[in-house]
Amino acid sequence: MSTDRVLITYLLTLSAGESVEEKARTIASEQTVELPDGSYPKDVGERVVGRVEELSQLSGTLWRVTISYWPGLIESAVPQLLNVLFGNISMLQGIVVSDVELPDELLSTYPGPRFGVAGLREACDAVNRPLLCSAAKPVGLSVEQLAVRCGALARGGVDVVKDDHGVMGQAVAPFRERVQRCQQAVLDANEDTGGRTLYFPNVTAPAPQLEERITAARSAGCRGVLVSPFLLGLDTLRQLAESSGIILLVHPTFSGGLFQVGHGFTPALLFGRLLRLLGADGVIYVNAGGRFPVTAADCAEINRRLLEPLGKLRPAMPVAGGGVDVESVGEWIDRYGTELMFLIGSSLYAQPDLETATRTLVQALERHARG
Repeated sequence: MSTDRVLITYLLTLSAGESVEEKARTIASEQTVELPDGSYPKDVGERVVGRVEELSQLSGTLWRVTISYWPGLIESAVPQLLNVLFGNISMLQGIVVSDVELPDELLSTYPGPRFGVAGLREACDAVNRPLLCSAAKPVGLSVEQLAVRCGALARGGVDVVKDDHGVMGQAVAPFRERVQRCQQAVLDANEDTGGRTLYFPNVTAPAPQLEERITAARSAGCRGVLVSPFLLGLDTLRQLAESSGIILLVHPTFSGGLFQVGHGFTPALLFGRLLRLLGADGVIYVNAGGRFPVTAADCAEINRRLLEPLGKLRPAMPVAGGGVDVESVGEWIDRYGTELMFLIGSSLYAQPDLETATRTLVQALERHARG
């Protein structure tokens, strides 16, 4: 296949009476000229209409199809990339976007992680072991109550304390006060223990407030922030990666609508490739074995894509969350390896003392990583 074109791979489920050739041609046209054959200039068709490069049957009705596209459709704009990936065809059925390969010239226009795996590890002063993240929660607590929880988690030795994704700007815990108090609680804990815990406030907010919140987090001394790009818009992640100068930990809330049976995106493409392209330093995804219906194979593929070579882009840190249990962490290290961050909340909060529970988990992680 041509290496100077955008290659998009789809998994197509055929309905009764559909042919794979017809469905592939529909995608190639619908994602580009959006007109019947013969109703556009020939030179435009030759340049713009997608080219079906590969058809491979995986089972009776399931096919893998690769279509190549003119890079000029996308240039370096995120909305154009998203439109070519899953524009009009998102309103059809039986189409899963499973991979995208960009030519080097186009790939180099995307920011990728500013800090990535190495930057996160340096900031936490942690090597050769999985990192540990937890959340100050639940939403509805006061600033003082959240700060107490941040301090307990930091004293227990967690690497990153983040705001829960639902803690945004509610009146019970106003943003500026929350950032100052929670950051100070973590700094005080670090001073007491000699630790290097980081506090990442949730800056997700209406567009006019976003830059102000980033500035406030930086001014408070925060090394990173939590953002929810599926609430803010994916191009906002790209903008923050290019301009904020701080670590971006991204949360998957609101992304579930992009995954349907036989239609949408594969988790590996969305979390493992796209968010990395757009500048996420750490990507929180829902891990298997928790409270959400995902497979360990999908999670392993997310990890692989976040860490594999991709042009000159740095690798991003996989962050396994969504109900990871304290008791199962060792099993996931054995399965995924140590280039990983665990996001653990509920199973820590369920124990009588948050600080003690966190310290016990940190020690267990260190022992397991040493073998």
